[in-house]
Amino acid sequence: MGGGTFLVNVVGTNDETNGLDDQSEQVKEITVSTRPETSGPHFIQAHTPTPGTSMGLDDNVYSRLLRERIIFLGSEVRDENANAICAQLLLLAAEDPGRDINLYINSPGGSVSAGMAIYDTMQYVKPDVVTVAMGFAASMGQFLLTAGAPGKRYALPHARILMHQPSGGMGGSASDIRIQAEAMLRTKKEMAELIAHHTGQSVERIEADSDRDRYFTPQEALEYGFVDHVVESASQVSQGGGTA
Repeated sequence: MGGGTFLVNVVGTNDETNGLDDQSEQVKEITVSTRPETSGPHFIQAHTPTPGTSMGLDDNVYSRLLRERIIFLGSEVRDENANAICAQLLLLAAEDPGRDINLYINSPGGSVSAGMAIYDTMQYVKPDVVTVAMGFAASMGQFLLTAGAPGKRYALPHARILMHQPSGGMGGSASDIRIQAEAMLRTKKEMAELIAHHTGQSVERIEADSDRDRYFTPQEALEYGFVDHVVESASQVSQGGGTA
C-alpha cells in the first residue's frame, strides 16, 4: 500500500483469546495488515462491550462521543474495532443524513481488509465524514485520514503522518507464496491508486514516495494532499468537529 506496511500473518484463535473451551476447534486465517515497522507510543483501545458485560468508564466516554457524532479510532485497525466503526457510521447516517460525521484518528495502522471496510463505509454513507489527525496517523491510519470528505480533512498542529511501502512475511509452499505475493501486489496497486485519487498526486509519485518510510508534518501533509487544513481549534473544523 502507498501508506502502510503489509504483514501477512497466520493467526490462530484459542481459548485464551476468545473464551472457547479446550475442546474447541482451532481456527486459522490469513490476514493482511498494515502497521509501522518501528514501535510507537501506546494507544488507547476503544472497547465495544459484548452482550452480558457491563460498560466501564471508557465505554461511557465513547458512547457519549457517539451521541455528538464523534467516532474515535485510537488503536490499530482490526476486525473488531472496524466492525464497530462501520456500524457507528451506518447508525449516525441513518439518524441524520444531513449532519457531518467526525472521525478522529490516532492510529499506527492495521488490517487492510478491516481498514477497507471502514473506507468503503465512509464512501457509502450520505453524510460527509470529517477526518481529523491527532497524534500519529500512519499506514492505514493515513489512508483513512486521506479518505475523508474533500475539504473536510484536518490535522492538528503536532500530528504526524506516515506513508510507506508494503512489506510482509509469507510461508507455505512455493505456489502458496506466489499466490500471496500476487495478492499483496494487487493490494499495493489498489491502495496507491486510491491515495492518488484522494491526494491529486500521480500513482507513480505515490509509489516512489512510499518506497521508504516517509513522515509528514501537518504542513507537509497539507501540501501533499493528505489533508485540507491544519487547525488548532475545533472552531476551525466543519460543524465544530462535533464539539460545538
